[in-house]
Amino acid sequence: MHIPENYLSPATCGVMGVAMVPVWAHAVKKVNEELPKDKIPLLGVGAAFSFLGMMFNVPLVGGTTGHAVGGTLIALLFGPNAACIAVSIALLLQAIIFGDGGILAFGANCFNMAFVLPYVGYAVYRLIVRMAGGDLAKDRVHYIAAAIGSYIAINAAAFCASVEFGIQPWLFKDAAGNALYCPYDLTVSVPAMMIPHLAVAGIIEAIFTVAVFAFVKKTSPELTYESILTGGENANTTKKHMPVFALIALLIAATPLGLLATGTAWGEWGADEIADIVTNGSALGYTPKGLAEGWSLSVLMPDYAVSGMNEAIAYILSAFIGVALLIIIFKLISIPMKGRNHDAS
Repeated sequence: MHIPENYLSPATCGVMGVAMVPVWAHAVKKVNEELPKDKIPLLGVGAAFSFLGMMFNVPLVGGTTGHAVGGTLIALLFGPNAACIAVSIALLLQAIIFGDGGILAFGANCFNMAFVLPYVGYAVYRLIVRMAGGDLAKDRVHYIAAAIGSYIAINAAAFCASVEFGIQPWLFKDAAGNALYCPYDLTVSVPAMMIPHLAVAGIIEAIFTVAVFAFVKKTSPELTYESILTGGENANTTKKHMPVFALIALLIAATPLGLLATGTAWGEWGADEIADIVTNGSALGYTPKGLAEGWSLSVLMPDYAVSGMNEAIAYILSAFIGVALLIIIFKLISIPMKGRNHDAS
């Protein structure tokens, strides 16, 4: 679901980036109001789950690949506003260090995965809990709501991405009538994105969300948004959360499993590949000018690889670096914040 560089026009990227500014401003304001200072560093843990979830690629319908995002999961742990910030920073690191998602497309990727996904997922989760009578003590209600919310949310995000892809050939063409950026209109992009997500990726997102959410609720129940809102137990020592950090370490070690899925995610082909991609029985036959001549950033570890290093080891190293940076970033963010008491709401 990461939109690469030059698949969207600069104008589209600009609009999406501007659209995210008030979202980020609102999220920062609400996080300052909702989360105690000692919870802020733990947002790095939530961001780490998202970062790692996105490294486990799975085969999808049509020969492409996909992955979990974890936006709803972070919303369940820290709230949708915190999830917006956490996923945005994870996406930024992926773009500037690993080349996963475009710098120019950063606003669009955040709109889909850091805005639509966590807010929709948490809204559906809360709606189902209320419909079930609002008994938050029933774990089964929590988990069913989390599964449905995360499934709907990742499909909502995928739909947004498919529309962003699909409007490009209608809006931006060269003199010969060829697409300048993404060459596939809505009649191609929507089914190409939605069928695999509805059939497989949504289920993967639901399983990932419920599995991690259940683990955290059992081992560190104070690390949930409901606990924060109700002023529950407030234990934030590293020792207290060792099971959660152990799970992160296990996921880091297991990331090479994501390399087993072959193929490229739909809409993430390189400029040297897209002319030969077969859609509806025929190859495109040309490389859109925007893709061929567009701007690109040279990154440190492209596609989570290191020249001369074993692929699996480089993947694990990438996961470790990403997680470490996220934890450090949120720790640094918490330092200048003044201590404050959290009032239950």
